Amino acid sequence: MSGTYLHLGLFLCILFVCCSATSSSSFASRRSILREVKNAVNHPDYAIELNGTNFDAVLKETPATFAVVEFFAHWCPACRNYKPHYEKVARLFNGPDAVHPGIILMTRVDCASKINTKLCDKFSVGHYPMLFWSSPSKFVGGGWDPKQDKNDIRVIDDARTADRLLSWINKQLGSSFGLDDQKFQNELLSSNVSDPGQIARAIYDVEEATSTAFDIILEHKMIKPETRASLIKFLQLLAAHHPSRRCRKGTAEFLVSFDDLYPTDFWSTKQEDDNSSIRNFKICGKDVPRGYWMFCRGSKNETRGFSCGLWVLLHSLSVRIEDGESQFTFNAICDFVHNFFICEECRQHFYKMCSSVTSPFNTAREFALWLWSSHNKVNERLMKEEASLGTADPNFPKTIWPPNQLCASCYKVLDQKSNKIEWNQDEVFKFLTDYYGKTLASLYKNRNMDGNDGAEGAGEDLIVATNAIVVPVGAALAIAVASCAFGALACYWRSQQKSRKPRRTWK
Repeated sequence: MSGTYLHLGLFLCILFVCCSATSSSSFASRRSILREVKNAVNHPDYAIELNGTNFDAVLKETPATFAVVEFFAHWCPACRNYKPHYEKVARLFNGPDAVHPGIILMTRVDCASKINTKLCDKFSVGHYPMLFWSSPSKFVGGGWDPKQDKNDIRVIDDARTADRLLSWINKQLGSSFGLDDQKFQNELLSSNVSDPGQIARAIYDVEEATSTAFDIILEHKMIKPETRASLIKFLQLLAAHHPSRRCRKGTAEFLVSFDDLYPTDFWSTKQEDDNSSIRNFKICGKDVPRGYWMFCRGSKNETRGFSCGLWVLLHSLSVRIEDGESQFTFNAICDFVHNFFICEECRQHFYKMCSSVTSPFNTAREFALWLWSSHNKVNERLMKEEASLGTADPNFPKTIWPPNQLCASCYKVLDQKSNKIEWNQDEVFKFLTDYYGKTLASLYKNRNMDGNDGAEGAGEDLIVATNAIVVPVGAALAIAVASCAFGALACYWRSQQKSRKPRRTWK
């Protein structure tokens, strides 16, 4: 009997100890989580933590001109003490609330993690923390060797505090950034109009403008039975000729699913209020919008930005189409602005210019020059309004485009006193094609693309027109060869079409 009590006592004792340990562990775990959440709220991390699996991809993808990589070890007391200093600088350049966005990407790599051993060895990390500086492309697949006399990647040798690190950066850039800088109270990205290479940075603004326009359409529930066809035409244009591959891909995906997302009975039911999958759709991918502008950034929050990005998008489309698509492109853009641009005065003025066109466009050159001329008319009107109201951006005033510094050969006669210009339209078209075509995509292509970018190499038979619109031959062919990566989408679309009954084509 006593043995039974002994075993029972031992069992209860063990149970008590286990329960106490579990309770204590659970409480400690909850307390730890709460502490982490509290710290995350009070001290958000702005620097991006990289590792051996995403290091090259992130640095290849970033639109930033420069990058800083900090190699550290999480167990290192000096690294923990340095982190607040590094974060003070990182908050100026990283994230959607960055004060100086698009200039520097601030990153960190934990060398104490085994996944990063080879990466840290490539950069000969000999102490912690150790900081490196270069353009992002130099880090991709690269490394640092202290024995080499010349390195594209530099060690930041004086960055013990936030003040010292920022001072070092200012010396490299010739800037005067301060730790107390607030958004839009800072130095701008270079506005040197004589540098044609700047337009290469606008590829990111074109993505931002595309995503913003799409979000506005969804937020304001602007897709209606009467606007459905015009949206599809514009999306077809983007799927074929958008300068960003990820926007072409996202647009194609949306078009493939369009009949499912917006069936004919969509507006007669409650689906419009419940369609969360549409609201969460990112037409240019999950990383866009980023929340800031680069080429199109104004000196104040309310200037340039979206309208600039949209104009660059339209010009980039105009120089990428074929002759047989010129009238289709004209109709698609005019209808899109008329139905989906929510600035009422701008919308009316643009559609008035569209309505003044009396004969169809036969060539891409004709349409590109019409869009260029129309943009200059808009600038002339806004120059007068902004001058009388004092609302012009002092750093980026409206001007006739292109200026003489960018294309002297575009001017036959330039009378500055009377402000009369006689244009050499052949040279203008040549400039537009290069500026909004090759140069616009150059930075994006070099940094983001491996292999073909655009309609090179025959791909799958992707005619993503949906049943609402008949696509012209040129656009259909452009979409068909846009990217063989869309092959799976094409197969899915074809299988869906086979299971559907034919519907009447919209006119």
